[in-house]
Parts: sequence; structure tokens; C-alpha cells
Amino acid sequence: MATHAIETSGLVKVFGKTRAVDGIDLSVPEASVYGILGPNGAGKTTFVRMLATLLRPDGGHGTVFGRDIVQDAAGVRSQVSLTGQYASIDEDLTGVENLVLLGRLLGHGKAAAKRRAGELLDAFGLSDAADRQVKNYSGGMRRRIDIAASIISTPRLMFLDEPTTGLDPRSRNQVWDIVRIIVAQGTTVLLTTQYLDEADHLAGRIAVIDRGTVIAEGTPGQLKSSVGAGSVHVRLRDADQRPQAERVLAAELGTEVTFDADPVALTARIAGGESGRGAAEHASKALARLAADGITVDDFSLGQPSLDEVFLALTDRKEVRA
Repeated sequence: MATHAIETSGLVKVFGKTRAVDGIDLSVPEASVYGILGPNGAGKTTFVRMLATLLRPDGGHGTVFGRDIVQDAAGVRSQVSLTGQYASIDEDLTGVENLVLLGRLLGHGKAAAKRRAGELLDAFGLSDAADRQVKNYSGGMRRRIDIAASIISTPRLMFLDEPTTGLDPRSRNQVWDIVRIIVAQGTTVLLTTQYLDEADHLAGRIAVIDRGTVIAEGTPGQLKSSVGAGSVHVRLRDADQRPQAERVLAAELGTEVTFDADPVALTARIAGGESGRGAAEHASKALARLAADGITVDDFSLGQPSLDEVFLALTDRKEVRA
């Protein structure tokens, strides 16, 4: 039996002169959420489409539950479902009509398809909208019914390609809850996203992809530890003292200090290689120096780096979507 849901070795896809995927090696354990993190154009969707047998690789090797994605494409398709970035259901049909239709296409009898549709509509909080046309659904409702359509026949592996793009915070949280339920029932989820907090909340392991290659891989904690012990966040009483506080912190911590949107707040990342205790000692000395220079600090915290900081450190990009 396969010990991993997905295994790839040197997977490559080329479009003209562009190597969209450039030699990805990856192993995804079963019954987990595995995050693929990267900016637009990093190769995330192309990678997923190859694993889902929608694109043929130009090099390398990949398997899904031991089935080769090229030699046994039909076998792979029988194990997976794919929910892309945009809703794929028929907007002119009602919610229940969409699910019953898909159930019938998947081989369920009429009564079984109706029963399964009712179960999913209830589980996803869509029962009250079952008889409404999908074109009248909100964005969050569309994503929920799209995911429901993907699990009419429960897949062993679900590809979720940027499932919360464009959703409001409440709808995003609803989708996250659905993903957790799916995984708790034994399905493996490969989640591609450019929302760093989404990967942090859901994924047990994360691969960071940039320009078609994996530049880092590990648990969220491991990735955060790789860029330093944490960040010092300081909130001053007097905004006029912020330039002076920046100079003091930069000198004491030996790192770049940035101004936050809050006019009295600053942030400095502790240099890489510091232990947690060492970071705390450096931060304490910096606070003492601020006090000695007459700078009043109203609030102070020392936190682990965010995935935003990890991504910036790994890719050296100026802007990412938070």
C-alpha cells in the first residue's frame, strides 16, 4: 500500500521558453492538509493540474496513491477531485439540482443522489438555499457548494486550488471549517494558496514554491524558525519619538527596524540563529536602552515570525498578499 498520497520526483512542465514547474520533488502524507504556498505565477496551479492528470508532465515522475499520473491517469482520476479557483457548477440550476445531477453522473441512483445532495446541503449550511439558482448565491455560498460537489463521492485526495480567493473573512472561516471536517474523515487535501494565514491555519506541512521550484519545505513552525527567533513589536506613547526609537532598536538588535501603519509602532526581526532565550535577552536590553534614552514604551511583545516574514525572507519579494 502507498504510504504517501502524493510523491513526485523532478516534475517539470514547460510552456514555450517558460519552465512553469522546474523539477519539483515532494511527498505528501495521507489524511493531512499539505499547503503549496507561493505568489501568482509561481507554478502552483500548473503543478496541481499535472497531478490531477489535466496536464502531461514534460519531465520527471509523479504518483497518487501509488498510481502513475501518466501511465495510469484513469486510476488517478478515480481517487481524486479538483476544486479550482472559480465555481464550476451550473449557475442556472438550483443548489440541489446541481448536486443531484452530479450524483447521477457519478453513477448514483435517483434516490441515492437526492439523499446525498440533501446530506451535503445540510452539512454545508445550504439547506435553506437548496431551491435557489446558484447564480443568486453569495461568493461564500458558491465556494461551499462547489466543494460539496467535489465530495459527492468522497475522494481519497482533494485538490483545493486557492479555494478562498475573493471571499470575506466569515466565508473564509466557513471554508476552513469544511476542509478540517473533510480531513478528519480521512481525505488528504492538497491546498494551494497565496494567503499565508490560510496555510498557517490549515496545513500540517507547507512547501514554498517560487519560479517553479520548491525553495523551502516543512511544518509552519520549522519554516518560521528558519528565519530567526521572532520579531520585537514596540508601541510608543509619543509618535514623535519613533525615529529615535528606530535608531536605538537598530543599534541594540543589529537588524532593520520597520515602521508599522500605527504611527507609534515599530517592528524589528531578531537576527537568524538566535535561540528563544537569546532573543528575549536582546529584546530586554533594547527596552532598557529605550528607557535610558527617555523613550516611553506603552506596549511590547516578542513573537514568532509570521509566515509573511518567512515568505519575504525566502523569496526576497517586496510585496505578498497577507
